[in-house]
Amino acid sequence: MSMDALSQGGGVIGPVLLRPIFSERIWGVESLPDWYPQPAAGKPVGEAWLTAESCVAEGGRFAGESLAELTKMFPEAFAGGEAAQFPLLIKTLFPKEKLSVQVHPNDAQAQLLGEPRGKTECWYVLSAEPGAVIALGYREAISEEEIRAAIADGTLEEKLRYVPVKTGDMVFVDAGTVHAIGPGVVMLETQEYSDITYRLYDYGRPRELHVDAGLAVSRMDTKAGLIAPTVMDRFTRLVRSEYFVVDRFAAVEEGVALGMERRMQMLFALGEGTSVESAAGVMPLKPGSIVVLPAEGMAYELRGEGDVIRIAQP
Repeated sequence: MSMDALSQGGGVIGPVLLRPIFSERIWGVESLPDWYPQPAAGKPVGEAWLTAESCVAEGGRFAGESLAELTKMFPEAFAGGEAAQFPLLIKTLFPKEKLSVQVHPNDAQAQLLGEPRGKTECWYVLSAEPGAVIALGYREAISEEEIRAAIADGTLEEKLRYVPVKTGDMVFVDAGTVHAIGPGVVMLETQEYSDITYRLYDYGRPRELHVDAGLAVSRMDTKAGLIAPTVMDRFTRLVRSEYFVVDRFAAVEEGVALGMERRMQMLFALGEGTSVESAAGVMPLKPGSIVVLPAEGMAYELRGEGDVIRIAQP
């Protein structure tokens, strides 16, 4: 279907199920959760991009259209404004090995580079093996000269502050925080739609480092850390920032209202048996994938059983 035909079609947009895109990574796994097709031998997958602009709609009126095309057609409904750029990138991460020690710029720093936004993010722990940890910042005050020396002599990871994580934890990582994800976890990552990453240290892997750029945007004092959940009226709030809110709903047969009818929302089911219902009809939620609910004033309810993560613009 052409963009002109879609634009002229009018009517309700309704929920859009997106097809994930899988990214090969040297630190990835060769056995994915049952939600997903399994990787080819020797092709470890580290990430599933769930709201990449190149993700396409599965089924329905917009089948085969990319998220980028839909956002250009309906900027208010998908991006909350006239920018026509989807604002949030959602991923699932599957590290078999330690991810690099890295840092991301904030909005102002990214815009000096000609990029629209920086990268504040959060991680919801879908599963964690005993002893799983993440690194957030440094154990103690450290100078730039000491950081450079630790990178050079291979001891930077010894300087980091490690935080144990378990299934169900929420971790907030604001821009400027030096961080790393350890192995043995599966994460649902929500971030500003940006791919600016400065790699400070990579455990001797033969990949490019960005030490000068990374140190220029790093901050010692950040808000990063584990976020305690807050019980709300119909759901549990996991985190709120200026860029996103992430909530956890327990679906029930009689239905639970999502609210936020005039904000773009995204749903990620943690298991089978849940659907989202509205005037547009009933859409079963597919574990491991994102369903986008455009901001068009429509009321939605979750029905069935099982938990659902709701990610929305604040």
